Amino acid sequence: MDVRCQRRMPRIESHLLRSVAVLRILIVEDEAKVAKAVSEGLAAERYEVRIAATGEEGFFLLSQESFDLVLLDLMLPRRDGLEILTALRKRGVETPVLVLTAKDTIEERVQGLDCGADDYLVKPFAFAELLARIRALLRRGRMDQVLKLEHEDLVMDLVARTVARGALALDLTAKEFEILEYLLRRQRTVVSREMLARDVWQVTARATPLDNVIDVTIARVRRKVDDPFPTKLIHTIRGVGFLLGPLPR
Repeated sequence: MDVRCQRRMPRIESHLLRSVAVLRILIVEDEAKVAKAVSEGLAAERYEVRIAATGEEGFFLLSQESFDLVLLDLMLPRRDGLEILTALRKRGVETPVLVLTAKDTIEERVQGLDCGADDYLVKPFAFAELLARIRALLRRGRMDQVLKLEHEDLVMDLVARTVARGALALDLTAKEFEILEYLLRRQRTVVSREMLARDVWQVTARATPLDNVIDVTIARVRRKVDDPFPTKLIHTIRGVGFLLGPLPR
């Protein structure tokens, strides 16, 4: 497949979006070479990327994590793309979905759009066109999903860079904001110190001093988010990591 990853494309519009938040994209694609090429190209554009090789894995990730956009192949093992798309829309998930397909027929396009796809791209495609379509989708009316994160009465505005819990505005440092954003994007999912070291501190090799820094910063975030309120939102899962959301029973 001809996926031409032009790393030095103009970035004016996407840079404006990424200046307020790292946008998360899920690639559901069973062709390993295609998934790898697209993933590397998007990572170079500073998107955060996850890959699912089967429809089942893609649906599981979409059920467990928050994404800003999905690149969805239609011909998938175990669970095809249209089935995933239909199930997502029935559950009220409004994440923009860009369908990738090797079939260029009017009937298939109509079927995909009727099932809830936001756009279509036929393989093989140029990476520059994929980037342009991603930027267009992220500019559309669903941007409120990208620019505001919420859990119960905790609200983070990614444009204004503000956080409030109920009527109380929270004063966070830049690093505290990054950590809370990371937890909000993965709410109800346990986040390990390894994940925080890799994705927030951009350090691949963990060390005890960094673990201590992570723990201290998390403690500061919890004091600001939880201490003034009877209901605690951020929890430590001993030996595993941290969780924003209800504790598993």
